[in-house]
Amino acid sequence: MRLDRLPISVLRRSRYVPGGWDVLAFLLVFVFFIYCAEAAHGLTGSLARLQATPISLAPTALFGYSARTALRMVVAMLASLLFTFTYATLAAKSRRAEVILVPLLDFLQSVPILGFSFTYLFFLQLTPGRVAGAELAAVFLIFTSQAWNMAFSFYHSLRSIPDEMVEAARNFQLSPWMRFWRLEVPFAMPALIWNMMMSMSGGWFFLVFSEAITVGHTTVSLPGVGSYIALAIQQKSLTAIGWAIAAMFVVILIFDQLLFRPLNASADWFRLDQEAGFTANRSWALTMMRRSRLLKLLASAFAGMLRVGTRPVATWGAARRRPTAAWSSRWVDYGWYALLVLIGCAAVWRVSLFVLAEVRPAEIGRVLLYGVFTMARVAVLIALASLIWVPIGVWVGLRPRVASVVQPIAQFLAAFPANLFFPIVVSAIVAFRLMPDIWLSPLMILGTQWYILFNVIVGASAIAPDLRYAGENLGVRGWLWWRRVALPAVFPFYVTGAITASGGSWNASVNAEVAAWGTETVRAHGLGAYIADATAAGDFQRNVLGIMVLSLLVVILNRLFWRPLYARAERKFRIS
Repeated sequence: MRLDRLPISVLRRSRYVPGGWDVLAFLLVFVFFIYCAEAAHGLTGSLARLQATPISLAPTALFGYSARTALRMVVAMLASLLFTFTYATLAAKSRRAEVILVPLLDFLQSVPILGFSFTYLFFLQLTPGRVAGAELAAVFLIFTSQAWNMAFSFYHSLRSIPDEMVEAARNFQLSPWMRFWRLEVPFAMPALIWNMMMSMSGGWFFLVFSEAITVGHTTVSLPGVGSYIALAIQQKSLTAIGWAIAAMFVVILIFDQLLFRPLNASADWFRLDQEAGFTANRSWALTMMRRSRLLKLLASAFAGMLRVGTRPVATWGAARRRPTAAWSSRWVDYGWYALLVLIGCAAVWRVSLFVLAEVRPAEIGRVLLYGVFTMARVAVLIALASLIWVPIGVWVGLRPRVASVVQPIAQFLAAFPANLFFPIVVSAIVAFRLMPDIWLSPLMILGTQWYILFNVIVGASAIAPDLRYAGENLGVRGWLWWRRVALPAVFPFYVTGAITASGGSWNASVNAEVAAWGTETVRAHGLGAYIADATAAGDFQRNVLGIMVLSLLVVILNRLFWRPLYARAERKFRIS
């Protein structure tokens, strides 16, 4: 065949001529590595020199601050994914591990980000006098605002895999490693991607506490958007807050275009049901990744790593299961539970001795009363958010094109730190002499209500077309359609979002029950304000007391209300 008769695309491929997508991919990868190198430039620098350089409120400083903050976000997200794939998988597949891991996850989710503030001192001691320790501490605090939500989502997805898909994987003799990457991760991907977006927004929400924190006499302010916002609030600069909002919008938009929109578009591959005429989400970045040879090489290398150890077990060589005695298994369970009880009692004893060394028993009763105040706020706010966002989430989830538009908007709104609303809230409370106990409460739900919306959108988008068409053909409309079709379909997803929103609201109470704008400070009576004051004063005994009471209330609430509701959703409304 003559070369002059071949198509141009074939000639270009045969001569390895890079195309437009290859050039764009190379530029993006090159810019990304330059950006990482520039953002990580000061990691080995002196912490004293960094602290001697004050945070600047100049708008041009936000270019470097945004780069540093975005890099911390990416590193924390990667750490959260690793934690999710290991922790949630073990909790979902091991009955004995589930007994301790799920309550521990409840506890960790309930601990406010200020409860992990002591890690600042730990990380600073790892690299004495260096910036790297402070950076590790900031990344860890951002990680604590991202990981728990993702782990809960992945755990819920693994427990909800349809029985026929599990049976198919068993019939194909998939190894555990292959089953994880070929079945479990793809099935969990749609819900996990949405919760990754919310986790990223949660990192933005608590950014001020992650980058500018005071623990006793130790104050650390890392260059970043969070430190910029903290200084703007201290100096009552509305102009600087406006520039911070603009910088957040740009960074969130970049994340949406280069990370979350391609992930959301690729999640369409893993939908269980594809109705006729379904229009998949589109992303120019995903098109670039598919057509770029450079990224294909990287993807092939990653796929090759995943195929390591994926050789299926031969049918004739399948090992027989050893018979196990029921009583021996039961006695092992009894021993395991007894060990967990002993460890729990020892931990409670040690914490009690530490707290009672400085705190009188009468104060414990007052802290419990504060916990009841905060719990009442959380309950009312979750109920109101559910009434508002469940109908909206169902409506959006049934319309993929609308969901693609709502996604970045909701992500941006969820990323708003409550601190940005302090000028309005504090000024209004002082000017109109309003009650802080009531008017500070909405700040607790600002960033966490979106967990309900996002999870309901995922649940509504997963409603089988056959079920929708059957309802339409039978004339099921109005409240009957909500009772028989919509609410049962989204109920498991709603419970997952409500559990996370509830825990996040408890966490946000530390940020919401004490609001400051310049020299004006207003406080609500609650557990969050107690913990915030104890942390600012460096009172570790009262800080631990507040955190333990908060965690105890959250775990009891989860055990007595949310977990039974979750079990009912899993049992009665599971896809099968």
